[in-house]
Amino acid sequence: MTVPVPTAPSPLLAVQGVSRRFGGLQATDNVSFALAPGERVALIGPNGAGKTTLVNLLSGDLAPSAGRILVDGHDVTRASVADRVARGLVRTFQITRLFRSMTAAENLGIAIQQRRGLSRRITSHAGAAREVRGEAEHLLAELGLAAVADTPVARLAYGQQRLIDLAIGLALRPKVLLLDEPAAGVPHDESHRILDALDRLPSDMAVLMIEHDMDLVFRFAARILVLAAGRLIVEGKAEEVRRNAEVRRAYLGSYADDRRSA
Repeated sequence: MTVPVPTAPSPLLAVQGVSRRFGGLQATDNVSFALAPGERVALIGPNGAGKTTLVNLLSGDLAPSAGRILVDGHDVTRASVADRVARGLVRTFQITRLFRSMTAAENLGIAIQQRRGLSRRITSHAGAAREVRGEAEHLLAELGLAAVADTPVARLAYGQQRLIDLAIGLALRPKVLLLDEPAAGVPHDESHRILDALDRLPSDMAVLMIEHDMDLVFRFAARILVLAAGRLIVEGKAEEVRRNAEVRRAYLGSYADDRRSA
């Protein structure tokens, strides 16, 4: 009797030899990696390593000079941002892009309407409006924000605004979520709220997080990619990366020393 050999799940995100040149500057240099369903991966590197450029290439804000990007098996290398979102690739931003005069629920409502293909005119219908509102309230409750659903964003703490940004990303129901420094600007004593929210993300979603907070990185990620001068220099499990001498020289420095002596 032949025993079937289990096969690894197909990647939700496949990055194949992606490069980007700006004139004489090679900002991204032949980067390749893949994310499987449910993976939690962090992208780290020193300032100027090319992390933001790489995320812009993945999200469609920039076009690569070479290479391919696939989402759930579909080539999106030349696809627009909207087309990538429709395929399931969603990005949050380092700086919040919320409508500050609108409430938390209203901000989410816009994203939900976009995903459902609804216009403002259609959602003026009582039934559709209730459905959108109900989904927005559910997402806010999932992230511990139910109490601020009807509060204008301008009156919320910055950590709460970052969580609303995350909720908007989730409202688009991604297969792959790119988190661009989700803890940026959040006071260190509030960063646990971000991690708590990340812990509650759907288990089948692939997540790539770009982050400078090493405590958050090592608590979140099972696998870490290290970028330097536009090249992927190391890829491995979190503990392997922490012990890697090249990574310590390029980026971790005193953090790795502190963790080793702790």
